[in-house]
Amino acid sequence: MSVVSISEAWPAPGKPFTVAELDRMPDDGHRYELLDGVLVVSPRPGNPHQEVAAELLGLLRAACPAGLRALPEPAIQVSGQTEFAPDLVVIRQEQVQAAKCTEPPLLVVEVRSPSTALIDLNLKKAAYERFGVQSYWVVIPDPDTPELIVFELRAGRYAQAARVSGDQPFAAIRPFAVEVVPARLVAGLRPPAD
Repeated sequence: MSVVSISEAWPAPGKPFTVAELDRMPDDGHRYELLDGVLVVSPRPGNPHQEVAAELLGLLRAACPAGLRALPEPAIQVSGQTEFAPDLVVIRQEQVQAAKCTEPPLLVVEVRSPSTALIDLNLKKAAYERFGVQSYWVVIPDPDTPELIVFELRAGRYAQAARVSGDQPFAAIRPFAVEVVPARLVAGLRPPAD
């Protein structure tokens, strides 16, 4: 696999993007994902986004039982024409050595950015549902009103299992027991109290 320019990685006219072409995209400060053969380009997450993701990663790692691992920004190959790089996942230990996740993670987390709001809550959610991801969380990292929206797979369809904001706790049981409080995830975004 070699990294090339965007024009060299681009498929022939009229053909959809594939994961093979996505793998050749340059590391140029953008996040490249693929949804049903369509290239989705977004800016790399900024510091506030990464701060919230790091807080949640620490929380998940501290609560993660043996045999499971919480990882930041892995490649999840849903099909030959769909691949995402979510903010966080929980996978089985045996998946850690693989270059990409080709089996459904137990949990996928997206920290919503203004540029990805509709994709995260609609298109990605539908793709993760079809792929069989058991739990899908969307964190809204607004420092004043942070939220966590939780979807769980039930009979092959996502159902909203919770929506909490501010200091309201969410007591997850899937994929393991952990308590998430949105206000704690954004605490590092607020100026220190005098």
